[in-house]
Amino acid sequence: MNTASTGGRPPGPVILDAMELTSDRGLGARFAASAHRILADLVREGAALGWVDPPSPDEVAELLDHVFSAVHAGDAALRAAYLDRQLVGLGYWLRHTRPTHRPHADLEKIAVAATAHGRGIGRALTAALIADAGRAGIEVLTLDARGDNSAALHLYRSLGFTEYGRLPGFVAVGELRYDKVFCMMDFRHEG
Repeated sequence: MNTASTGGRPPGPVILDAMELTSDRGLGARFAASAHRILADLVREGAALGWVDPPSPDEVAELLDHVFSAVHAGDAALRAAYLDRQLVGLGYWLRHTRPTHRPHADLEKIAVAATAHGRGIGRALTAALIADAGRAGIEVLTLDARGDNSAALHLYRSLGFTEYGRLPGFVAVGELRYDKVFCMMDFRHEG
């Protein structure tokens, strides 16, 4: 790894969109398996990604097929973060399907491998997805996060999301209860 051009720091992540990812046969062929590894490991460690138990490879493949299909229809964006051609993070948003909600999308997932935390990958993925939403004409980008995920909530606020609601004790993980926090970014008010 050449760190001379980065001031001695390891180089940052390469953030690819869905089209760039699928055009690289090597990365595209490994994407579902690599994504499964990241998601399953994070859930196993207690991450708030929507699963109580680690998802199976088939669940992740089915989810990604749905997202890629939505990307091709113009109803989603997917981003993948790589360090040295190894997937270390992914995220996506999906446009709402109800006709009255079509101008809006949900930022569904941002997942960064535990081994890559603290390297700005979550920020880079989220910023790229925000830019994609703006280019796609999304008016309001929403997300929800588990209330104890203070790092993610701090990241979202620092990128311009505002909290618009909270359901106390709504998320149940065994006997534990967490708030569900709703955040939004309103593109309609940007100059």
